[in-house]
Amino acid sequence: MTLTDEDCLAETQAFNKQCETAAASRPAREATPDAALLATLRRNRLGGDTPPVRLPQGQDRVIEGGVKVRVFVPDHVEGVYLHFHGGGWVFGAADGQDERLWQLAEQARLAVVSVDYRLAPEHPYPAGPDDCEAAARWLVRHAATEFGTQRLLTGGESAGAHLSVVTLLRLRDRHGITGAFRAAHLLFGPYDLSMTPSQRSFGSRRLLSNTDTLRRTYELFTPGTGPEQRRDPEISPLFADLAGLPPARIVVGTEDPLLDDSLFLAGRWQAAGAPVHLGVVAGAMHGFTLFPLTITERELRRQREFLSTTGR
Repeated sequence: MTLTDEDCLAETQAFNKQCETAAASRPAREATPDAALLATLRRNRLGGDTPPVRLPQGQDRVIEGGVKVRVFVPDHVEGVYLHFHGGGWVFGAADGQDERLWQLAEQARLAVVSVDYRLAPEHPYPAGPDDCEAAARWLVRHAATEFGTQRLLTGGESAGAHLSVVTLLRLRDRHGITGAFRAAHLLFGPYDLSMTPSQRSFGSRRLLSNTDTLRRTYELFTPGTGPEQRRDPEISPLFADLAGLPPARIVVGTEDPLLDDSLFLAGRWQAAGAPVHLGVVAGAMHGFTLFPLTITERELRRQREFLSTTGR
């Protein structure tokens, strides 16, 4: 484990306090948002109040199985990054981070394929994972002809990190595909939907995510299930056999209720035989990369370096 960015701790903690203060002035969100609120929250950028910028470099496509993806292809392609956005399986979209994905594509020389998977509560589990699995299989079959390379990488943020691991396990267990994806980049993901100790003990601090919001999200994603049922390895990959998975970089902040998820997953990933780098960002809350912080700039740089060099 590497504890990073301690020199930025004062800035990071000040921002956390600012977020808590702002959140205290807003009414608590309903357990199940009504249709109008849900539409507004989905239209706006995660962590913001305005719609995201759509760049002309992004191409919307529908691939096999009717799955929607958004594709960015730079002039020089040395790999393909299969990206799954965050948003608790309820919010977010493939076109919600065009500027960041295009920057990654250009600087890491990667074609980026971001999956617009179906969202709960309209489309609960397993709809989202099914879409992600279909997109991964499409890439395994067609990356060489579509993008001129078979060097495949995957990753995502929060729920997207969860979907990345679930997708790798589905490829292995349902289709016998291992080794096709050469690296995984996993940012502050939930890997135990029955709730790890850090999730249960975090409490009501309003730092983008807390114990109550996580629990409500799991109920929307997997309706009608309890904690025991959510320990199913197909839902909570922390309980899965992780053999045959690629090298990974796993990142989480010390003030994230999902801290234990990353710590535990990294230990199990390494025990299963794959290289893993665990980065723990001092003072960082869940979803910290959404915000204009020094730790965000540094983390995005580290991500680009990992994805541009791993799996060659």
